[in-house]
Amino acid sequence: MPFTLRAPSEHREEIRKSRFLALAAPIASAEQAQSFIEAHSDRSASHNCWAWKCGNQYRFNDDGEPGGTAGRPMLAAIEGQDCDQVAVLVIRWYGGIPLGTGGLARAYGGSAAKCLQAGERVALVQRMQARCHVPFADLARVKARLDDWQALLEEETFDANGALLRLALPADQLETATHQLADLGRGRIRLQRLV
Repeated sequence: MPFTLRAPSEHREEIRKSRFLALAAPIASAEQAQSFIEAHSDRSASHNCWAWKCGNQYRFNDDGEPGGTAGRPMLAAIEGQDCDQVAVLVIRWYGGIPLGTGGLARAYGGSAAKCLQAGERVALVQRMQARCHVPFADLARVKARLDDWQALLEEETFDANGALLRLALPADQLETATHQLADLGRGRIRLQRLV
């Protein structure tokens, strides 16, 4: 099961007099990844290397380091930690001692991996969209059960008879929620899956 980060994290280390600062953050899109990278890059540093993955999209950049020694190992660290929807930026201040291509790959990949390990991880659950109309008399009981189904309340609109709820819930909870909603509402509440 893939994971993302609950909040940004960071990791600092020094390797042969070069200082490395790794920053990681959860993202929901390529635009958010690029915004994170632009906002946190340090132009006074020797290199601002980065990698991000969001679903089937991914990008990485070596920022002047020899090809394949920074961005690609960082992306490998993201995948090795079973992460998705994350961006990692590793900033390097050169310390005067060359690390070689293998040393660079270990430094960037290792810093990225340690940064991801330091952050609080959250499982990414594939959710389905569904909706139901709930009479006012049943609304509090239904809302109290949403956590049991791991359902997220995405939208709630009211009419004269109750509330129309749009939910996002894991596929394996759909049948359970459908039956329990029918029981709670004595047959008046029907959960409809949205395509």
